[in-house]
Amino acid sequence: MDRATPQTRSIAERLIVIETLRNASPEAAVAVAFPAIDKLRPHLATLMGSGGVRALVGRSLALATTEVPWLRAVQVDTAGNLERLVALRGHLDPAEFLEGRVVLLARLLGLLVAFIGPSLTSRLVGEVWPQVPPKDRDFGKEQDREKAK
Repeated sequence: MDRATPQTRSIAERLIVIETLRNASPEAAVAVAFPAIDKLRPHLATLMGSGGVRALVGRSLALATTEVPWLRAVQVDTAGNLERLVALRGHLDPAEFLEGRVVLLARLLGLLVAFIGPSLTSRLVGEVWPQVPPKDRDFGKEQDREKAK
């Protein structure tokens, strides 16, 4: 898994746009630098517990640093929250910061697909973001059907 897949990256970009528009005030944008992951966290905790969330976010972060080096300065606390983001954000170009958000969320979604499968990942994303239609949260179910034939 050298890079996030284009499909997973596209879904991550869409979710980030939704959360960015929902948290439109500058104060909210700074306070919640990774709102899509923050919104997903309680649902993940129900699925795998807080230790599982921390492990998943930590692994996602480790994978994302291969694509976005500045993410190496970010840490994951015991609850799975990302730390040091507010300080880092002030030193990064907005496009560079956005790229980090996209890659990190795409890596997290990719791990979910690997662990629970594309169908359950799609359903989880649909529960958290019901405004995203099923066709726009397809994590490769078509490929699974082809392999099954």
